[in-house]
Amino acid sequence: MTTLLSHEWIAPTGGSENVFEQMSIAIPDADRFCLWNDDPARFPSTSESFLARTPLRRRKELALPLMSRAVRSVDLSGYTRVVSSSHAFGHHLASKAASRGIDSFAYIHSPARYLWAPEHDARGQSRSVRAAAKLLRPFDASKTSASVRYAANSEFVKQRVRRAWGVEAEVLHPPIAVSEIRETLTWRLPAAETAVLKTVPESFILGASRLVDYKRIDLVIKLAHAIGLPAVVVGSGPDEARLRAYASEIGADVRFLGRVSDRLLYELYRLTELFAFLAVEDFGIMPLEAVAAGAPVLVNSEGGASEAVLPTGAGLAVEIQDFQALRAAAESAIALKGLAKTSSVDRYSNERFRQRFLEWVTPAR
Repeated sequence: MTTLLSHEWIAPTGGSENVFEQMSIAIPDADRFCLWNDDPARFPSTSESFLARTPLRRRKELALPLMSRAVRSVDLSGYTRVVSSSHAFGHHLASKAASRGIDSFAYIHSPARYLWAPEHDARGQSRSVRAAAKLLRPFDASKTSASVRYAANSEFVKQRVRRAWGVEAEVLHPPIAVSEIRETLTWRLPAAETAVLKTVPESFILGASRLVDYKRIDLVIKLAHAIGLPAVVVGSGPDEARLRAYASEIGADVRFLGRVSDRLLYELYRLTELFAFLAVEDFGIMPLEAVAAGAPVLVNSEGGASEAVLPTGAGLAVEIQDFQALRAAAESAIALKGLAKTSSVDRYSNERFRQRFLEWVTPAR
């Protein structure tokens, strides 16, 4: 089969990029397309849309009205299979392909959160996006097709797909770099990262993500302070100044490490008393990475993270609105350290994902 793999914008980091990378490994001779590519070293030979040549690649909210057009402008001549990786309008290409009799698949990280779940995405709360959403939601829903085979990255997203578009999807959980994490943990840390590690307390609660409001790192800081443990925060973003001020205000002991290498992050997973991941996420790759590295985890019961974490036996889920319940759950989760088997995440490995992905995109004849 002659295959086209498509994605929206490619960023240097991100769970959807990990999925697209594993899709590319599974079908190595496929062509690739994206709106714009900010990681050409990782994704070479990937064609870009006309938006890549405009300043709109740096202003996603302004590019929204043009994204569908950019995606649907792809020349599909000669392709017998199209697979769209979509967290905004990528699935529109799958519908276009299906209308031409091409085997079409759409892997849905989520219907565009800023349109369909703005309560979980600050981008959806901006004035410009709210105004555009009134027109874009019905348009987005119209670009689905009964001839496309849809997969959602979690049961949580499957339900959102049903509510937003009225279509059914099967669940295909994203890949976790399980074997890579285990191998990496045997490597020696570089001297510079060893020095960073020496600044980290012996016992701590870990929070890691982009530092934006909805990730709820402030709640991780509050939780660690209430339990009497320092917090270590990994990541960077526009919320950092507010988080530092909040930590100072409540007298919390917090070490902000900024962005770190995968190797150092995995080491922090291994050492932490608890990895607290309290955002409402569509799936949540990082909690499973933490389990693979040996950490107990605490996740928000709302969202997709709990459906993968709870079966591992290495973590707990809790409603975060009740802080006393949150604290009690954290203390119970800390007690799991060393008890759960890291092999409990093997079902989510990159290798297993590629196998299931190929089964999904290989139509029965």
